Amino acid sequence: MRLVADEPFVGPGSLLVANHVSWLDVFVINTAFPAAFVSKAEVRDWPLVGWLAARNETVFLRRGSRGHARIVNAEIGALLERGRHVAVFPEGTTTDGSHVQGFHAALLQPAIAAGSPIQPLAISYRLPDGRYTRAAAYDGDVSLLESMQSIIAEAEIIARVRVAPPLQTCAQTSDRKTLAREAREAIAARIID
Repeated sequence: MRLVADEPFVGPGSLLVANHVSWLDVFVINTAFPAAFVSKAEVRDWPLVGWLAARNETVFLRRGSRGHARIVNAEIGALLERGRHVAVFPEGTTTDGSHVQGFHAALLQPAIAAGSPIQPLAISYRLPDGRYTRAAAYDGDVSLLESMQSIIAEAEIIARVRVAPPLQTCAQTSDRKTLAREAREAIAARIID
């Protein structure tokens, strides 16, 4: 696998917002723009992966708990204020990489509260000739083993990260639903070309 990423400056303490295709996305983003990640709480209990995630300042989110969401938002805000990138996948699930689903706007709130930029990142997986491939996709009923077998079966996969212009935030005037829509549109436009 080879990584190709745009090289524009990504300001410190940005909320990195990306589409979600594969378990590889975390490694791809972390290689291009080292970041803490927001993950579902269940990941913390996964063998090895949970331990690795915790060592990288991963913020574990219990879905459906408003009280826990406030705690998580404070953790994310503290990381952003320290100048650390925090990465989120606001689709809340993976796709095959050919499209972008709707974004959960609540995940953007910590950036608004901290006045941190929201940095859209479009992740796609391509073959050396530039064609789209779903080999890295970890969606639907695809198991981790099947995903790994698909990746290994390709001679080369290029993980591409396209960086959209950052979206500025302001605690007094920013609307997270509007920012979520703008980030989603920026990412969707960049996964297809």
